[in-house]
Parts: sequence; C-alpha cells; structure tokens
Amino acid sequence: MFYYVIAILMIAIDQVTKWLVVKNMELGESITIIEDFLYLTSHRNRGAAWGILEGQMWFFYIITIIVIVGIVFYMQKSKGEGALFKWALSLMLGGAIGNFIDRVLHQEVVDFIHSYPFGYNFPIFNVADSSLVIGVGLLIIHMFREEKKEKRKINAESGTHGS
Repeated sequence: MFYYVIAILMIAIDQVTKWLVVKNMELGESITIIEDFLYLTSHRNRGAAWGILEGQMWFFYIITIIVIVGIVFYMQKSKGEGALFKWALSLMLGGAIGNFIDRVLHQEVVDFIHSYPFGYNFPIFNVADSSLVIGVGLLIIHMFREEKKEKRKINAESGTHGS
C-alpha cells in the first residue's frame, strides 16, 4: 500500500506543478533559474520526447494503459521483492499516470523543466517524465543487483570463486 501512496504523491506533485505553469505562465514564456543551465519554460507536447509521434494520442492511450496494467500487476506480485524494486515501480506508475491524465484531458502534455546540461538543449520535460526516468533507472540498478546476487549463488553452489 505504501508504494501506491508514493505513486499517488508523484501524480499529485506532477499535476500541481503543471497546473501552476498553465495558470501562471504564458505558453513559450521562460524563467531563468540557473543561467545557461536551468529554466522554467511553458511548453506543450502532443507527442513523446523530442515531439516524436506527435498527434498519435490513441497510440499513447493504448501503450500507457498496457504499461499501467503491467506495473500494477508487478506491484501486486512483488511481495517478496526489495524496496528498490517497489520504489522503481511506484515512480514509474506515478509518472505514467501523470502524463496519461494530461493526454486524456488536454490531448497534450504540459512540460516546463528546460535544461542545458553541458550546453546541450535537452528536450523540455516535467515531473512525470522525471519520475518515469528515475523509476526506470532504479529498475535497472535492481536488475543488475539481482543478476549479481544470482551469480554469487550459482558460484557458491558450484564451489567456484569469482565475481
């Protein structure tokens, strides 16, 4: 139950920040947070990252529903898994639902975090996107840790030594 609360918290933070941007900024307006690095920029996206698949809302609806069902399935099935796995799923769930709400209600996603890491103009994103990326990152770490644990177990059972 705790991990569903995390997902709901991410959805709430995502939706509140998007609402604040829509209510307080003109489309295209940009506010400097850290010069040449981080800005709040009011932007709308009718596609995915970098605007790919723009206007393909039914595709996004179907994919997102499949992803949400899959995440909930694994959350229910993950009783014996560690906290890292559950955190990953909850962040991914919150992010997926956050952007899904925008697509269903507005046929576009509100983006506003605009960064220039190492001088690169990174695509504008939002809290839901961040939640998804962090969740996927945690899932990858979890998978590497589990693989390493499995290798140790196999090595211990076969009597070999190695990493």
